[in-house]
Amino acid sequence: MIKGIFIDFYGTVVFEDGEKVTKISRLLYETGNGKNAGEIGNYWWSRFKTLYENSYGENFRTQRDLEILSLQDTIERFSSTEDAKRLSNEMFEYWMAPPVFEESKEFFEKSPVPVYIVSNIDREDILKAIELHGLKPAGVFTSEDARSYKPRKEIFELALKSTGLKPEEVVHIGDSLSSDVKGAGALGIKAIWVNRSKKEVPEGVTSVGSLTEIYDIVEFG
Repeated sequence: MIKGIFIDFYGTVVFEDGEKVTKISRLLYETGNGKNAGEIGNYWWSRFKTLYENSYGENFRTQRDLEILSLQDTIERFSSTEDAKRLSNEMFEYWMAPPVFEESKEFFEKSPVPVYIVSNIDREDILKAIELHGLKPAGVFTSEDARSYKPRKEIFELALKSTGLKPEEVVHIGDSLSSDVKGAGALGIKAIWVNRSKKEVPEGVTSVGSLTEIYDIVEFG
């Protein structure tokens, strides 16, 4: 029986920052020497991904730090005249006030068990976003708390230890196959992929098109 829900936040409860990333990539293209905005966006993401994959334990850096570092690297790589701190502030402003998916509030209100947010974000930013939308999670666990990022195990271990729940008593919901599905699954936590774009579902993966569909496929106790 499932006694608690762990849920990702950005891309799952609220919209991901894709439009903001596209806008900034376009600015870097217009002020630099990249072939196109897509090339710049891909480079920026690869640098950010490398940084967070190596950010854990004593080497942990907050997402704010990683965003500035990856933007600085990207600006230098493509000789842009943009300012990393100004652009990173745009990202921070988004993280604190992202638009929410239509069914998210209903999902929280209908849950028969406690819902805990487990997110790769800094605590201060996500708390402001949660307050903005009036959401009422039973708890919030962030990469900053665990000093590591999904799909590493530390953030899931922190959530389990803090809630007193066992892996088999929890379901984790998220929009990322790598961070959420594989990350939670590695600890024996049942994972559900939120697939709003109706992409092909990999074999062995449980998926839903919206958060409220979860209540039709999970047995709570």
